[in-house]
Amino acid sequence: MNQETAIEMLRSLITVSLLVVTPIIGAAIIVGVLVSLLQAVTSIQEPTLSFAPKLIAIGAVIIVGAPWMIRQLMEFTIFFINKIPEMTK
Repeated sequence: MNQETAIEMLRSLITVSLLVVTPIIGAAIIVGVLVSLLQAVTSIQEPTLSFAPKLIAIGAVIIVGAPWMIRQLMEFTIFFINKIPEMTK
């Protein structure tokens, strides 16, 4: 395996990882900000109040986005498996 192949595979790995994780993290951040704003406005400082909505939002994003996420991971896996013959040279 040469250096170009290794760099291409690493770049592809990082890109796919960020692409798959971004919607989950984005949902957690948006819900967290909204719940924090609601807590600041209502002066309710219950720590569990911020956890439950984030958990529900992350679960919903995973359920809705699972087919797309799995497709992205499968494409990367196929790409990686197709590169195995080049690694042995």
